This record gives sequence, C-alpha cells and structure tokens, in this order.
Amino acid sequence: MKNDSRYIGSKALRALVWGAAALTVAMLLAMIANLLVKGLPNLKPSLFAWTYTSANASLLPAAVNTLTMTVIALAVALPAGVGAAVYLVEYAQRGNRFVGLVRIAAETLAGIPSIVYGLFGAIFFVRRLGCGKSILAGALTLAVMILPLVLRTAEEALKAVPDLYREGSFGLGAGRVRTVFAVILPAAAPGLFAGVLLSIGRIIGESAALVFTSGTVAQVAQSLFDSGRTLSVHLYAISGEGLYVGETYATSVVLLVFVIALNAFAHLVERKFLRRSAN
Repeated sequence: MKNDSRYIGSKALRALVWGAAALTVAMLLAMIANLLVKGLPNLKPSLFAWTYTSANASLLPAAVNTLTMTVIALAVALPAGVGAAVYLVEYAQRGNRFVGLVRIAAETLAGIPSIVYGLFGAIFFVRRLGCGKSILAGALTLAVMILPLVLRTAEEALKAVPDLYREGSFGLGAGRVRTVFAVILPAAAPGLFAGVLLSIGRIIGESAALVFTSGTVAQVAQSLFDSGRTLSVHLYAISGEGLYVGETYATSVVLLVFVIALNAFAHLVERKFLRRSAN
C-alpha cells in the first residue's frame, strides 16, 4: 500500500510539474504570437529612420542608445561583480562575518525596486557627480542595479567548481592568482555567462530608473553626456501618448528580436570561449 501511494504521489507530482511547464510555455508562445500578429503588419521603413520625428516615431535612435548603455553597464558591473565573487570564494576565510554581510547586502539590493535605483542615480550620478540626465548616468545606474545579480551568479558559479581543480593546480605548483585565472574562471564560464544573460535582460527591460537618469530624448546620443532614451523607455513613451498604437506593437517586436539577438550573441561567445579553454 505504501509503495502504491508513493507511486501515485510521484505520478501526480510529475503531472503537476509537466502541467506547470506546459502552461508557462503556452503563455510565452501566446504572448509572442500576439506581438507578432499585431506588430509585424506595422513594421515599416520609417520606423528605422536615423532621426526621430513625430511623424515616423523611429525606434532606431533608441536601439542605438540601448546598445551603448548595455555595453557600458556591463563593462562596469562585470569586473566589479566577478572580482568581488572571486574574493568571497577564493580569498576570504570561510565563516567570515564580512562575507555573510556582503551576501545579505547583495540579496537585499537585488530585491529593491528599480524606481529606488532611479532616485539614487538621479541624486548621486545626475546631481552629485554632475553627469546630468545622460547616457553615462543611466549606464552607471544600471551597473549598480545589476551588480548584485552579477555578484551572486558569479559566486555560485565559482562555488560549483570542484575543489579537485584547485588542489590539482596547487599540486602542479601554480599560485592562487594563476589558479583563479587559468583554472577556476574557465571552469565557471557557463555560470558566469548565465549571469551576463540575466543582466542583459534586466538592462534592456528597464525603464523606470532610466527616466530619472538618462532622460527621454528620442535622438541618438552624440556623446556619453547627452540624454537619450532606450527601447523600453521609447516603448513606454509612445504607448502613453495613445497616438502610436501600431508603432507600439512594432517596437515590441523589435525589442523582442533585440533581446533574442543579444542572447544568441552571448551564447556564441560562450561557445567559442569554452572551445578555447578546452583546447
């Protein structure tokens, strides 16, 4: 009887898991299908004009600003987050109170609403540092926002590397620095790239914090100190006006393709990096 009840419970649990997975996939496909059906017919060459006007509602300037801001934010957050994770895992003593405080702080910062980061960026980067509402201020705010995510994912990736790798490297006479850069980081590369993908997704989808820091100017920023909107802010702006319904759906399709393309590029880089490390 006990075995039968366990078998039935296992089957029921498996059915629930498969049902939840199918529901998730169905909702994703339904959302994508809705965007494609309403957005593809509204894609037109004027949406990709270099200069934004009220007549064309071009999204190209926002796409360029999004790419620029993503590169800057990752360039700032990745070295800081991965470096902090390396210290916490490889150098800090186990049971250290400072390590526990850093982890609690990272988890707390990861749960803070983005609007709070926007207010912080407006006070610190825009006013205190004198950056003004600019691409640089928005990118630095995004870097602070994704830093806890990068740190936590990098830390878990480093902790997942077996201690046998470290012991083997030390046994061959390699120092700690060489072990970290030649053995540990290449072995943790898949987890590190997963953190990069999550960070890219949050950067591209962010709008609330950028309204306070990078502004809503709908033109390509000529310098890092010029104001400019990203695709998500552009989508928010034109959807709120109520005059560009078709352009809103078309911009949503382009934003979806933009995210998929960046993720595919990150996966390509990950594969090449893993092949080099294997060779």
